[in-house]
Amino acid sequence: MCDEQILEAIIKSIPKLNKGVEIIEIGAGLGDLTNKLLSLGNITAYEVDRDLIPHLKERFWEVLENGKLKLEIGDILEVWKERSLRKNPYFLVSNLPYYIATLLVLKAIKDPMCQGCVVMTQKEVALKFCAVCKEVNFSALSVLAGSVGEAKLLFCVPKEAFIPQPKITSAVFLIQKTKDLEPDFLEHLERLLKISFAMPRKTLQNNLNKGFDKDKVEQAFKALKIDSKRRPHEIDISTYHRLLNFL
Repeated sequence: MCDEQILEAIIKSIPKLNKGVEIIEIGAGLGDLTNKLLSLGNITAYEVDRDLIPHLKERFWEVLENGKLKLEIGDILEVWKERSLRKNPYFLVSNLPYYIATLLVLKAIKDPMCQGCVVMTQKEVALKFCAVCKEVNFSALSVLAGSVGEAKLLFCVPKEAFIPQPKITSAVFLIQKTKDLEPDFLEHLERLLKISFAMPRKTLQNNLNKGFDKDKVEQAFKALKIDSKRRPHEIDISTYHRLLNFL
């Protein structure tokens, strides 16, 4: 990422954080976004590519020395094995590697210490996290993001903003958490949603019948007054929560 306007737009999109909330960056790269984030306060940046570490240490030697920047070296998936990435509240900002973007956003959603995130992913992933009920992109990711707060697509990023240019369009989106849900609830909800959206063009009842007792599913639909012809993207978030409690 080298486009100054895009970097500035990312910084401006970060909501005002409560005192004591740390900013975490995953994938410092060459440090262009890191450099902008330092204007907001103390930063901890994770980087897996050891070949970039000498460059980062040279570029940021002063803030590394005075403690304003902490550099963590290693694979974030190895570091983030527990439910929470950090012991204290944090806000995630990142240009996420495409191959692990969905997984990392889901981990942030389920992490009780994470207050929210502003992340860049491929556009298709961003649309799925930010879609609302009855939109074609409404998915399991939309339900999980909407369960903890608000997910909002901020802007798309053209290929020309990168050197080298990727083959796909990127997008930046915000998830701002406003609801405290138990991590176990979110884990169970995620499992329900995997079954619910397994075949998006089929009816929700058809999908659920493959993972739950058919009689129980039928009882749930009658009790919750869900039309048996509804497809997964036509069911709102609160109804999925009620379905989980019923099933």
